[in-house]
Amino acid sequence: MCWRALFLLVVVMGVWLAPRVSWAQVVRYAVLIGNNEGDADEVSLRYAERDATRVYDVLRNLGGFHEENLVVLHGRDRETVQRVLISTNARIRSVTGRGDQAVLFVYYSGHADADALHLGGERLAVSSLQQLLRGSPADFRMLLLDSCRSGAVTRVKGGKQAPAFKVAFDERLAGEGLVFLTSSATNEDAQESDQLRGSFFTHYFVSGLVGAADLDGDGDITLAEAYGYAYDHTIRATSATLYGTQHPTFQFDVRGQGGIVLTRVREVARGHARLRFPPGRTYLVFSDGPQGAVVAEVGIHDTTRTITVRSGKYFVRGRTRDHLLEGHINVRERTTLDVSDNNLKRVEYARLVRKGGGGSTLAHGPLVGYQFRTPLWPRTGLCHGVRVGYPVDTRWVSVATSFGFCRAGFAANQLTVQADHYDLELVAAYVFDLPVVSLVLGLGGGVSLLHQTFETQGIAPPRNTVGGYAEALTMARITLPRGFYLAASVAAQVQVFSQQIADQDVATTRAAFTARPTFGVGKWF
Repeated sequence: MCWRALFLLVVVMGVWLAPRVSWAQVVRYAVLIGNNEGDADEVSLRYAERDATRVYDVLRNLGGFHEENLVVLHGRDRETVQRVLISTNARIRSVTGRGDQAVLFVYYSGHADADALHLGGERLAVSSLQQLLRGSPADFRMLLLDSCRSGAVTRVKGGKQAPAFKVAFDERLAGEGLVFLTSSATNEDAQESDQLRGSFFTHYFVSGLVGAADLDGDGDITLAEAYGYAYDHTIRATSATLYGTQHPTFQFDVRGQGGIVLTRVREVARGHARLRFPPGRTYLVFSDGPQGAVVAEVGIHDTTRTITVRSGKYFVRGRTRDHLLEGHINVRERTTLDVSDNNLKRVEYARLVRKGGGGSTLAHGPLVGYQFRTPLWPRTGLCHGVRVGYPVDTRWVSVATSFGFCRAGFAANQLTVQADHYDLELVAAYVFDLPVVSLVLGLGGGVSLLHQTFETQGIAPPRNTVGGYAEALTMARITLPRGFYLAASVAAQVQVFSQQIADQDVATTRAAFTARPTFGVGKWF
C-alpha cells in the first residue's frame, strides 16, 4: 500500500537518532472541530459534531492528551476556529520556549470543497488552515480533514506495502513534521453511515485508535497504523455504497520522524478495561444500549481482536452472514472480558431487517405448507391442500404472494361432487417481534377458480366458477437456526362466487364466510 511505504521512508533517519527522555517532555494539544451545517444549499449532516466528540474522547482517554490541552468546537464560526488555533499556537510557543516539545493535532468533520471548509454559511479557506498549521511552533503537526473533496490539500503518492513503524511514548520527537490526512480524494464525497452513526473514515480511525489497528501487538497505536486501518476499511465499506468507493489521501512534510504514537493500549489504565472478540465475524460496540453512540468496530478480517474501552455498560452486536449476535455486557475496571456467543442473543436475519439493523433493506424467501379451508356450502367437507408463498419483509411492512390448492367433496341425491379450489392472493401485514415468536397481522385478497366434477346417473358436465375473496390474517412465526422458521396462520375470508341453481339454467352470486388455517416452514434470504 502506498501510504505504508511513504510512512516508512520519512522516518528512517530520525528514528535511529532520537534520544530517549521522559513522556512528560512531549506535550500534546488537539483542536477538534465538528460542524453539521454547511452552506445554505447543503443538506445538514447528522454526525459531524458527534465525530469530533468521538475523537476527543479517545485522545483524552488513551492518547496522553490532557483535558486542558483539548478543545472541541461544535457548530462554531470561522472567526472562533481561527482564534482558537492562534491561541493554541501561542500556548505551544510558551511550552517549546521552556525546552519541551509539542504535538498539535487538528481535526475537522463537516462540509467542505477543494478550497474551503463550510462553517454554517461561512468559509474558512483551506490555505489559511494550512498556514496556521505550517506556522505552528509544534514539533509535530497533524491535520485530518473528514469532509468532501478534502483530498485537494494532498497529493496521491505511489508505493508498495511496507511494515508499520513506531516511536514509543518515551522517545523524544526528533526534528519537525507536518502531516495532512484526508478522508476522501479531490473529486469524492466523504460519506456518513446511519448504521455507524458517523462518517466511515472517522469511525474506522477511532476503532483503530482503541486497539483494532495494533497490527504488531505492541500496545502502541501509531499514526501509520491508525491511518492505514482507516484507509483499508473505508475503501472496503464504501465500495458497496450508492456513492461509490471513497479513497483517503495524505501528504507529509517531515524532517526527522513521523511515526508518532497517538494512543497507548499496552496497559489497562485506571477506569478502563479490555474487550476481546473471537474471530470469524464483525463486532460493533455501542455505549449503554443499541441506540447509544458507536464506540468501536472490530472487523471480520482484523487480526487484532482486542480493544480498550472505559469500564461500564455496553451493547455488543456481532454480524454473521444470516443473523446477528447481540446483547448487553458490563465490563469492570482493569479487566479483560472475552465476548463469546454465550454472552449474546441470536437474532435472525428477518428480525434484524425489521429493526433496521440489516445490511440489506429487506428479507425474503419461500414458504410452503399444508392448508385446509372450511366449506363454501353446507354438507361439504373440509377442503385439504397445499400452499406455496413468497413473503418479503421490509422494516415497516411484510408483503406476501401465495398460490393455494385444495380439494373437497360430498355426495347427495345420487350425486358425487369433487371440487378443486385454486387461488392466488396478495397480503400486506405488519410484524410484531416478541421474545419467542413474531406475530403477523395483515389484510389481503385474491382471485379463485372453483373446478367441480360430478358423478351421477344423468348428465352433469364439469363446472368452472371464477370468484374472489377478501381476508384478514393472523400468523405466528417461530424462528429456527440458519434463517428457517415455522409458521402457523389463520385467515378469515369472505368468498364471493357464482352458484348455479339446481335444475335451472340460472346462476346467482353468493357470499360465504370461511376460515383457512395453514401450517408451514419457510426460509429467509
